[in-house]
Amino acid sequence: MSTDNFNIQGLADSEVIQAREKYGKNQLNYKQENTFTDTLIRIAKDPMLILLLVAASIYFISGNAGDGIFLTVAIIFQMSISLYQDSRSKNALEKLKHLSQPNCKVIRNSKIVEIKSEDVVVGDYVMVEEGTLITADGTIIQSNDFSVNESILTGESLSLFKDKSKEDHLIYSGTTVASGLAVAIITAIGNETKLGKIGSSLEGISEEKTPLERQIANFVKKMAITGAAVFVIVWAINYWNTQDILQSLLQSLTLAMSILPEEIPVAFTTFMALGAWRLMKLGILVKQMKTVETLGSATVICTDKTGTLTENKMSVAKLFLLSSNKIFQLQDLLSDDEKQLIVDAMWASEPSPFDPMEIALHQAYKESVTEDERPDYQLVHEYPLGGKPPMMTHIFENSLGNRIIAAKGAPEALMAVSYLNPFETEQIDEAIKLLAKQGFRVLGVGVSEFSGNSYPEKQQNFLFQFKGIIAFYDPPKKNIQKVIEDFYEAGIAVKIITGDNSATTEAIAKQIGFKGYEKSITGDELMKLDDEVLQTTVMTNTIFTRMFPEAKLKIINALKSNRQIVAMVGDGVNDGPALKAAHIGIAMGEKGTEIAKQAASLILLKDDLSKMVDAVAMGRKIYTNIKKAIQFIISIHIPIILTVFIPLALGWIYPNIFSPIHIIFLELIMGPTCSIVYENEPIEKNAMTLKPRSFKTTFFSWNELSTSVVQGLVITFGILFIYQFSVYQGFNEPITRTMVFLTLVTSNLCLTFENRSFYYSIIATLKYKNNLFPIIAGITIFLMVLILYFTPITDFFSLEHLNFQQVLIAGGAGSVSVLWYELVKVWKRKLKKL
Repeated sequence: MSTDNFNIQGLADSEVIQAREKYGKNQLNYKQENTFTDTLIRIAKDPMLILLLVAASIYFISGNAGDGIFLTVAIIFQMSISLYQDSRSKNALEKLKHLSQPNCKVIRNSKIVEIKSEDVVVGDYVMVEEGTLITADGTIIQSNDFSVNESILTGESLSLFKDKSKEDHLIYSGTTVASGLAVAIITAIGNETKLGKIGSSLEGISEEKTPLERQIANFVKKMAITGAAVFVIVWAINYWNTQDILQSLLQSLTLAMSILPEEIPVAFTTFMALGAWRLMKLGILVKQMKTVETLGSATVICTDKTGTLTENKMSVAKLFLLSSNKIFQLQDLLSDDEKQLIVDAMWASEPSPFDPMEIALHQAYKESVTEDERPDYQLVHEYPLGGKPPMMTHIFENSLGNRIIAAKGAPEALMAVSYLNPFETEQIDEAIKLLAKQGFRVLGVGVSEFSGNSYPEKQQNFLFQFKGIIAFYDPPKKNIQKVIEDFYEAGIAVKIITGDNSATTEAIAKQIGFKGYEKSITGDELMKLDDEVLQTTVMTNTIFTRMFPEAKLKIINALKSNRQIVAMVGDGVNDGPALKAAHIGIAMGEKGTEIAKQAASLILLKDDLSKMVDAVAMGRKIYTNIKKAIQFIISIHIPIILTVFIPLALGWIYPNIFSPIHIIFLELIMGPTCSIVYENEPIEKNAMTLKPRSFKTTFFSWNELSTSVVQGLVITFGILFIYQFSVYQGFNEPITRTMVFLTLVTSNLCLTFENRSFYYSIIATLKYKNNLFPIIAGITIFLMVLILYFTPITDFFSLEHLNFQQVLIAGGAGSVSVLWYELVKVWKRKLKKL
């Protein structure tokens, strides 16, 4: 569209600056919590931190200042890690939030520019058109068949037609344009808009937690309750044996600390936030963190054809003229009647086109006529795209009163409102089949006559003369065949849902190697099916043509009823309901409407479907890595808990083998390993050849936990074996403690490497590119050497220097208790080859 249509200069740069200084930015600013203070309060409520504070206090009260200081330092370190992780997650999400802001078009300095919605100022001239989100309040000064959906404010789902002559000539922030276009001068932004004034009621609304988030919270809660119960039991046993209230409290706190898996929620939040940020770097904008969790389990991807599978670079390729029953190339020497078909098709389009087909028609018109009549005519009435199948009509007049009424749309729609004899109908049907089979997108063109100014309510009430068909060619994207193959390899079904006809869609599908391209159904056919038949139909058919919003939504819901995890790709206004209903709604960032972007949970910034392959791979990687992290946490917590509890419960010679300082040292090693190191793991090479996981699969079913439990129990056996071996050898308590502690730390270190893959060997995973693993391993080994052989620290931990043989025995036991799982991996790999 050109500003010549409105003769508007818009604000100058200096006026924009003045307006911004006076009215501020176009943002909704409500009461916000002090994020740093809020984070500190949340961290202070952490059960592990509370236990550490109690333990430190007991040490200070009992006069053991050294241990008290150590735990205080540990508290500060733990809080620092939590603050760092929280800050890292918040920064990633803030950047994503900024990038997900809708854009809008304004007229400034006599030019149309696209800006972020927050940069709109009072006095701006904003252009809003079909499919866009209105981002500020304003007054309409020019409009064309303009209607708005204001359901967000009124709850009324029907669209309202508005223009400057009506009493209601205002537009409001948060509403969406249903049809037409308008230019409005902005009168209110941010909190001063109608939406802004009622928006404070939205402050308390929080996003619903995903099933996995709820399960993690439930698991941690159960472990906390278990920890509290065991704390009381152990305290009672210790107090009965020693009659020392402070010492018995310390020992019971040691066990309570070992039970709490506080790393799990931290790891989950970190993985989701950083996963969303990593996707952003790939050109994939994730609007909701829970989408990251869902991506790896997608089983079906429903995609539009135009602009997704094809380039969306329409060019007029062929024409069919009914009067001559002839199909001809646009490059041919055209007769006057053939040129008139192009002229009629142009008049049926928007005067300022933004749709690729309409742009192509305007271009073909310029190349076909010697005199451009467009400046002489004004659009006086418009019927937006509507009907099943759809069509649209435009009415133009010049200063002499000459009128042009032209329509275009699905050929079937034009045929239904034109007077045609059976022979002509047969000719048109034959032309449609011939063109569609070649992969062309076909548009019927018709003209009508009407005197008077009381236009019919519906465009279908005009009697049209069917003029012919315009055939457009929209070639498949160059990489689309590889993309489809990648989806198939990943076990993901692909379905095409389009408004185009069956023959054209099937022709394109065949070109790109689409499986099952011969199995298609139309929107009208689909709507007649009962629920039971529909559920079977959506699984057996791969192409859905002549679709409309209700039919698309019905497909998505039917697939979900079949327990499919559905990703829906769309860019138009009519894709909104389906995008919202799908588990993963995917909008196109460049050509997608704002309605589609608002409804979607994920946006492909470059309109490239191959990025969805990357997104699925990232989703699978994130899920696999967080699974590794959580399984690591559970596996290593089991031996810590049992090593503290069993000697005490069974009355072994050294019942209190560990104290809080030993547990906190292990926690400080485990925390970064699970939430930082595993997050940085690359994708495993077989990840995209596996079938999608069931969305109902979680880490907390026995099937998922069994490996972790068995690993933990075997490590426990190795540690307790070293305990009993040390006692059998007549070692004193400090040496026994040191042997047990070294075995546990060695197990922790080996488990870190072992659980990098539950399928590939350690030798294979050592080749994975993750610089954090050797760093963490190096730090752990360095600290253990320091603890074992730097006397002040050794004494502080109540340990003893070990000789080479003792180190070898403890380290060997710790390694063997973990590395046995390599045999399981060999068995898994052999089983897969059979």
